[in-house]
Amino acid sequence: MSFVHRLSLSLSSCLWGSVVLMGVLTFMGCEVERRKSDAELGLNPQQIAGRKLYDNYCDRCHEPYSSRGKKGPPLKGVFKQQYLPVSGLPANDERVGEIVKYGRSKMEGFGRVMSDQQIKDLLAYLHTL
Repeated sequence: MSFVHRLSLSLSSCLWGSVVLMGVLTFMGCEVERRKSDAELGLNPQQIAGRKLYDNYCDRCHEPYSSRGKKGPPLKGVFKQQYLPVSGLPANDERVGEIVKYGRSKMEGFGRVMSDQQIKDLLAYLHTL
């Protein structure tokens, strides 16, 4: 087989792989909401700080808009409900702050890595979801 023929086959398979990958990403994109910028969300400085904390500590288990592939429940609208869906505890700053600080059930606590102010910043961001 000539070099040109092998190169042509390689490019064809790469092109086909790209088409398949684009199809998969497009299909997955139907379920995932595009990440908006802080400005698009209208976040204030405290909420921006909280979003950074969310990205660093919470996103690995809690997707803000979906639970696909995550261990914890999605947090979109967590403060729009009267009670937290998993624990049944009141959905307020005091209870959610305690869960963040001390942990609960399968969730580790972050009181050793986040200050009380950082937890308040995180709660401010969670209110925007």
